[in-house]
Amino acid sequence: MSPSAKKAVYFFFWYFSTLTPFAYGADLLPATAPRPVEEQPDHLTFSFSPYFWAAGISGDTAVFGLPEVHIEESFGDILKDIDFGMMAAGEARYGRFSVLTDISYARITSDSATPRSVFADSVALKQETFTAMLGIGYTVLGDDQSRLDVVGGAKLWSTETTITFRGGPLGGVSARDDATWVDGLAGFRGVYSLTPRFYLTGWGLVGAGGADLDWDVMGGVGYEIKDSVSAVLGYRAVGVDYSNGSLTNDIVEHGPILGLVFHF
Repeated sequence: MSPSAKKAVYFFFWYFSTLTPFAYGADLLPATAPRPVEEQPDHLTFSFSPYFWAAGISGDTAVFGLPEVHIEESFGDILKDIDFGMMAAGEARYGRFSVLTDISYARITSDSATPRSVFADSVALKQETFTAMLGIGYTVLGDDQSRLDVVGGAKLWSTETTITFRGGPLGGVSARDDATWVDGLAGFRGVYSLTPRFYLTGWGLVGAGGADLDWDVMGGVGYEIKDSVSAVLGYRAVGVDYSNGSLTNDIVEHGPILGLVFHF
């Protein structure tokens, strides 16, 4: 199989077989339109949410005191540069309570990063990122038209970045650094029925810990195909701002999402 074909297979598996991406918290998507709190099942239910996130990335990164480099990649650039990625998530719900989990891994190699200095002509960037989130939700408001959950949890980050400068005084200089940290996150997720089939859905999470700032927001429209399956179209943005003195990782990913939510 050619390298380009392999990348296409890896990309398809990354986005569709389990979750999305460098995305975090896919199962924040409500599985169906809301039902009254008093009518929620008195047994465990589960949901699984594979979806496609056409995300671009922008931001700055640096290692070991070398000049910062700027990343500005569209969705098409990410598709070209991805080496491998896979993600998985799940949700268990009992009455008002829910438990969310989300695991992701992505490795990207890019020649499109640009130096924020006059000491190099271009930059090669390789970045590997692993995240794992565990959260707990509780329904604070609910009726036959809407539901609002409070969500809190922790997210583990592990990232390794390699930067190689080309041309100019720093030509040939290469450095690699890695970091692992945990952030606490809190926020809300909700759903509001427009009709018996169509509904609005979204979430907003923000936190910090090892990072100075960690956030995730999404808004979309869902359609209940049947009781156990919904389709959702929306827009999502995720950002993190981390620095430990030797590694800087200040990036934002954003773009449209389209997914299915299976409830059982």
